[in-house]
Amino acid sequence: MNTATNTRISTGIAGLDDILGGGLTPQRVYLVEGSPGAGKTTLGLQFLLDGVAQGESGLYITLSETADELKAVAASHGWSIDALALFELADDSELDLDAQQSVFHPSEVELGETTRKVMDQVDQIKPVRVVFDSLSEMRLLAQNPLRYRRQILALKQFFSSRACTVLLLDDKTSQADQHLHSIAHGVISLEQIAKEFGKERRRVHIIKMRGLRFRGGYHDYTLDTGGITIYPRLVAAEHSSAFTPEVGSSGSDSFDALLGGGLVRGTNTLMVGPSGIGKTTLSTRCLLSALERGEKASFYLFDEGLGTYFARSSALGMDMRPYAASGQLSIHHIDPAELSPGEFAQMLRNAVETSGVSFIIIDSLNAYLQAMPGEQFLILQMHELLSYLNQQGVTTILVLGQHGLIGEVKSDVDLSYLSDSTVLLRFFETNGRLRRAITVIKSRAAEHAQTIHELQLTRDGIRIGNPLEGFEGVLSGLPTYRGITPMMGTLPHAES
Repeated sequence: MNTATNTRISTGIAGLDDILGGGLTPQRVYLVEGSPGAGKTTLGLQFLLDGVAQGESGLYITLSETADELKAVAASHGWSIDALALFELADDSELDLDAQQSVFHPSEVELGETTRKVMDQVDQIKPVRVVFDSLSEMRLLAQNPLRYRRQILALKQFFSSRACTVLLLDDKTSQADQHLHSIAHGVISLEQIAKEFGKERRRVHIIKMRGLRFRGGYHDYTLDTGGITIYPRLVAAEHSSAFTPEVGSSGSDSFDALLGGGLVRGTNTLMVGPSGIGKTTLSTRCLLSALERGEKASFYLFDEGLGTYFARSSALGMDMRPYAASGQLSIHHIDPAELSPGEFAQMLRNAVETSGVSFIIIDSLNAYLQAMPGEQFLILQMHELLSYLNQQGVTTILVLGQHGLIGEVKSDVDLSYLSDSTVLLRFFETNGRLRRAITVIKSRAAEHAQTIHELQLTRDGIRIGNPLEGFEGVLSGLPTYRGITPMMGTLPHAES
C-alpha cells in the first residue's frame, strides 16, 4: 500500500486551506457533514475540479442525485464537469428496501452489489480524488448500524489501498451515527442557521483532523454563484506589520488640541453620542484630512444611504464625491441582515492587505451589533478586528450611537475599553436653545485635554468653541450656568 507523503492536497477552497494550515493530508478518508442545502455537493465539486486543474483524475459517486442534476448544479456555478468521471447509483433497484443485502466485511470477502460496483469503478478509473455522495443512502442500504459501520470500514480500507483522497458526504439525517467521526481521518461540519429576519448564516467547523494543526472555532462562509467562499476566523496575533506611529491632523486645530495632537496611526478612536449629534460629520472631517494627505481610505456605512451621506457632507463643506470617483476613497453601504461578521472582517482585511487602505471608518457599531448573535461575541470580534487594524498601522474611527437625547443616555454595548481614544458628544440646553458639547474622555496615545467645549456644525465645517468653564452638568444635558463663558453664537471668530 502506498503511504501518504508529507505534502498537502488543496480542498479547492482557499479559506478552508487556510483554516487547515495548507490543505488535507492526501490518501485519507474525510467526512463532510451538513444539513441539506449547506453546500456539501458544491464543496465536493470544488475539491474534484481543483484536482483536475492539478492534472489529477477525479470520480464523483452519486447515490443521492442523478448525473443530470449534478451537471445542473455545476452549470449554476459556471463550471464544466466534463473532465470528471461520474458514477450514478440513484436508481430504484439499488434503493429497494426489500432487496437482500450482504454483510460487508472489511476484508472485502463479502460485499453488497452497490459497494462492488463502486469498487469496480475505482479500479477502472484509478482516481486520485473521490467524492462519495452520500452516506445517508448507504445507511439506508445497510438497514442496521452494525452492517453500516462494516460497510464504511470496508470502503475506507479499499480507498486507502488505492491511494485515493476521499470526501464522504453525509446529510446528518441520523444524529446517532457519531461513530463515523472515529472512522474518518478528519471531520468537516457545515452549518446553515436560519435567522428570523435576513439572510441565513452559514459557518464551518473543523471537528477533528488527525495529524494537522488547524484553526478551531466557527468560520463564516457564503454559498453563491461560483461556489463556496470561506472566511477564516480572524486571529490578530497571526498578523503584524512594522510601521511608524505618525500623528495625523483631524483637519481641525481645535479638535487636534482636544486629542492631544491629532489621530495617531495604528490607533482607533470611538465617537460616542446620541443620534444627530455629529458623530458622522466629525468622522468625515478626519477622513477628509487623511484623503488630503494622500492616504487611501474605506468608509463602511451601515445606517445611512450613500446619496444622503454625500449630500449632507457637501452641505457641510466636505465634498467626498471626487475622492470616491478617483478610487482613493471606497464607500461601502453595508446591510447587516445580509452580511456575516466573518465576511465583514474579510472585507477589511482585503482593503488593508490588497488595496493599501490606511484609514477606516465603521459607522455604526449599532447596526454591526445586529449581525452578531450576542453582545459578548461582538466584543470578542471587535477586539480581534481592532487589534488587527492597529497592528497593520491603520487609523480607525468607530461610531457608536446612544439611546436618548437629553439626560440619561445609554449604549447598546460598552466598547469604550477597546478604544484607544474616546470622544464623547452630548446635547445640552441653555437659554431655550439646543446645543452640542464635545470632550475627549480617554486617549492612550497622547495627553488629551480635560475640558468640555461647545461644538457647532456649519457650512464651513465644524467649529469648536472655548472651554465651557462657567457650566456644570453639561454632560448630563441640563447644565447650570455659574460663570461668564459666552456661547458660540456670540463668537463669530471661534477657531475651526
